[in-house]
Amino acid sequence: VEQITMGIYVIRAEGARPRDEPFADVGVILEGVEVLLNLKSVTLGCVMLLGLIYALNLSYPKDLKCTFEVFQKVLMELDTAKLSPKVQALKIKMLQ
Repeated sequence: VEQITMGIYVIRAEGARPRDEPFADVGVILEGVEVLLNLKSVTLGCVMLLGLIYALNLSYPKDLKCTFEVFQKVLMELDTAKLSPKVQALKIKMLQ
Protein backbone atom coordinates (compact mmCIF):
# COMPACT_ATOMS: atom_id res chain seq x y z
CA VAL A 1 0.00 0.00 0.00
CA GLU A 2 1.42 3.34 -1.06
CA GLN A 3 1.49 5.95 1.70
CA ILE A 4 0.31 9.46 0.90
CA THR A 5 3.05 12.01 1.63
CA MET A 6 0.72 15.00 1.82
CA GLY A 7 -2.70 15.88 0.59
CA ILE A 8 -6.21 17.10 1.16
CA TYR A 9 -9.07 14.64 1.47
CA VAL A 10 -12.78 15.23 1.00
CA ILE A 11 -15.57 12.98 2.29
CA ARG A 12 -18.99 13.61 0.86
CA ALA A 13 -22.13 12.96 2.89
CA GLU A 14 -23.94 9.77 1.95
CA GLY A 15 -26.19 10.41 -1.03
CA ALA A 16 -24.59 13.78 -1.84
CA ARG A 17 -24.12 14.78 -5.46
CA PRO A 18 -20.62 15.72 -6.76
CA ARG A 19 -21.17 19.50 -6.42
CA ASP A 20 -22.98 19.44 -3.06
CA GLU A 21 -21.44 21.32 -0.15
CA PRO A 22 -20.79 21.37 2.73
CA PHE A 23 -18.84 18.14 2.75
CA ALA A 24 -19.09 15.61 5.55
CA ASP A 25 -15.37 16.16 6.20
CA VAL A 26 -12.36 17.92 4.68
CA GLY A 27 -8.91 17.34 6.13
CA VAL A 28 -5.16 17.37 5.61
CA ILE A 29 -2.81 14.39 5.59
CA LEU A 30 0.96 14.64 6.17
CA GLU A 31 3.25 11.61 6.04
CA GLY A 32 0.21 9.35 5.97
CA VAL A 33 -1.23 10.85 9.19
CA GLU A 34 -4.46 12.85 9.36
CA VAL A 35 -3.25 16.08 10.99
CA LEU A 36 -6.28 18.33 10.44
CA LEU A 37 -9.90 17.31 10.13
CA ASN A 38 -13.37 18.83 10.04
CA LEU A 39 -12.24 21.82 7.96
CA LYS A 40 -15.11 23.78 6.45
CA SER A 41 -13.96 23.80 2.80
CA VAL A 42 -11.42 22.58 0.29
CA THR A 43 -10.12 26.16 0.06
CA LEU A 44 -9.36 26.17 3.78
CA GLY A 45 -7.73 22.76 3.37
CA CYS A 46 -5.39 24.16 0.68
CA VAL A 47 -4.47 27.15 2.82
CA MET A 48 -3.86 25.01 5.89
CA LEU A 49 -1.72 22.54 3.92
CA LEU A 50 0.47 25.37 2.59
CA GLY A 51 0.72 26.81 6.11
CA LEU A 52 1.84 23.44 7.47
CA ILE A 53 4.40 23.07 4.68
CA TYR A 54 5.89 26.46 5.66
CA ALA A 55 5.66 25.96 9.43
CA LEU A 56 7.22 22.49 9.31
CA ASN A 57 9.70 23.43 6.55
CA LEU A 58 8.62 20.51 4.36
CA SER A 59 9.65 19.95 0.75
CA TYR A 60 7.01 19.63 -1.93
CA PRO A 61 6.52 16.08 -3.27
CA LYS A 62 8.49 15.67 -6.55
CA ASP A 63 5.46 14.79 -8.65
CA LEU A 64 3.49 17.81 -7.34
CA LYS A 65 6.30 20.38 -7.13
CA CYS A 66 4.95 22.57 -9.96
CA THR A 67 1.38 22.35 -8.66
CA PHE A 68 2.41 23.54 -5.20
CA GLU A 69 4.62 26.23 -6.71
CA VAL A 70 1.61 27.57 -8.67
CA PHE A 71 -0.50 27.60 -5.48
CA GLN A 72 2.23 29.40 -3.54
CA LYS A 73 3.66 31.83 -6.06
CA VAL A 74 0.84 32.52 -8.51
CA LEU A 75 -2.42 32.05 -6.62
CA MET A 76 -1.28 33.18 -3.16
CA GLU A 77 1.40 35.59 -4.49
CA LEU A 78 4.09 34.47 -2.00
CA ASP A 79 7.78 34.64 -2.98
CA THR A 80 6.90 35.71 -6.54
CA ALA A 81 10.43 36.87 -7.40
CA LYS A 82 11.68 33.27 -7.81
CA LEU A 83 9.51 31.47 -10.38
CA SER A 84 10.65 28.31 -12.12
CA PRO A 85 10.61 28.51 -15.93
CA LYS A 86 7.50 26.25 -16.13
CA VAL A 87 5.55 28.34 -13.65
CA GLN A 88 6.74 31.60 -15.26
CA ALA A 89 5.42 30.38 -18.65
CA LEU A 90 2.08 29.39 -17.09
CA LYS A 91 1.74 32.76 -15.36
CA ILE A 92 2.38 34.60 -18.64
CA LYS A 93 -0.25 32.47 -20.40
CA MET A 94 -2.75 33.13 -17.61
CA LEU A 95 -2.25 36.88 -17.86
CA GLN A 96 -2.86 37.00 -21.64
